[in-house]
Amino acid sequence: MLPVSAVLFDMNEVLCHYDKAARVTSLAHASGQGPSLIEAAIWEAGYEDLGDSGAIDAEEYLRGFGQRIGYALSLQEWVAALRAAVTPIPDALALAARIGREARIAVLTNNNLLVAREIDAVFPELRSVFSDTIFVSAEFRARKPDPEVYLRCVARLGVSPEATLFVDDSPLNVAGAEQARLQAHCYTNAKSLAEALAGYGLLRQT
Repeated sequence: MLPVSAVLFDMNEVLCHYDKAARVTSLAHASGQGPSLIEAAIWEAGYEDLGDSGAIDAEEYLRGFGQRIGYALSLQEWVAALRAAVTPIPDALALAARIGREARIAVLTNNNLLVAREIDAVFPELRSVFSDTIFVSAEFRARKPDPEVYLRCVARLGVSPEATLFVDDSPLNVAGAEQARLQAHCYTNAKSLAEALAGYGLLRQT
């Protein structure tokens, strides 16, 4: 097993808590549509997965979102709804910042190109830790757990799969990373992650 030279983090439920119900409530308030209609039109119909796969660009995604819920949602309303769903996990962000002194760090999240464009408004705490290595699956035209998305991401970073540690709360996504020859850790909390990272020699004593 190669020493780890890069750590790739999932975003939702690793670096932040994601409350879909809060997002749907905000969308319902903005649009005047019922939460069940929004759930069915966007999530149950697979529209978020379509965006995450990179099949549509940012403008088409936002326009299609509005068409599906029957309301011409503005960019500001869309951002506000997603921002309402995101709560940073300070301990995990602090760990990532510490690891960044020893290894390359990046984010790989199943998300669309509009999230990539608006990430500083949606999750402003992310940029100071990860700089310009915040990636969404749509950039690579594949979604986790497809092994291709991990391989394309590490190629963008210029690191080998075998020397990359992937951290995600989903066992399915962890398995996909392992199929792509990455080392992987299934996230449960910041304490267990810190213990795992120490085992890889990525955390110096403070």
